[in-house]
Amino acid sequence: MGQPLESQLARLVTLLSFAFAFLFAPTFYLLRGSFQDTLGNFTLGNYPRLTQDFVLQAYWRSLRISFVTAFWGGIFGFLLAYAVVMGELPSRIRTTLLTFSGVASNFAGVPLAFAFIATLGRTGMVTGWVRDSLGINLYQEGFSLYSFEGLSLTYLYFQFPLMVLIIAPALEGLKKEWREAAENLGASAWQYWWHIALPILAPSILGTMILLFGNAFGAHATAFALTGGTYNLVTILIGAQIRGDVLRDPGLGYALAMGMVVIMAISIAAYTWLQRKTEQWLS
Repeated sequence: MGQPLESQLARLVTLLSFAFAFLFAPTFYLLRGSFQDTLGNFTLGNYPRLTQDFVLQAYWRSLRISFVTAFWGGIFGFLLAYAVVMGELPSRIRTTLLTFSGVASNFAGVPLAFAFIATLGRTGMVTGWVRDSLGINLYQEGFSLYSFEGLSLTYLYFQFPLMVLIIAPALEGLKKEWREAAENLGASAWQYWWHIALPILAPSILGTMILLFGNAFGAHATAFALTGGTYNLVTILIGAQIRGDVLRDPGLGYALAMGMVVIMAISIAAYTWLQRKTEQWLS
């Protein structure tokens, strides 16, 4: 009995040490910095400055792009996962799609930004092909890779594969007995999905979309590399305040980061609650 108890205590200590080193300690560092001025003195003036127009605009743009990419990434990812899990695809194609989703969901930052610039930039491959073959100049028609729409499109590249990876196990968890029982009672495929499958999957779908929201809200390298830091997002604004030469104001940057911590904590709490609801249905 003593050895299992020691093993459990060792795992608990390891978990608490990991949480302290990578979660609590950085959060405390941000919290302390948010109450300091540029000279390191205590101040309460950083948080009232979060109501400035450029700060509110940064939060609004970050929230907006997170909502949009989480919604559309969730929709496209769910449809692709449905095709993979329920479409009776050959195992080779299914494995390939899931492998691609695993790679694409982690393909972000500078490499992703460069790939989209080379593809859809002003002199990108697709932009040039559309101009030469169809006579349409995308940028003269109003499209820009360096705008909200272009940045959203770039984010979607790693958003919907992440949806596929997370929602596929939930789809696989749907019991065949439920569909057979519905069919025996005369339900159509549409009625089965509308009245049975989707209500069961709804917590998982919504929870994964919340996870996608947090994934986009905390993204920095992709937006910075794509726009050169000119697009006003919270993550870019934090970098400008902490590392910038002209706009350097670490206290405001830490306060901005604490605002992000609060939003991410709410997202994680909502995701955890929805995941528990899903586990109750699928257990």
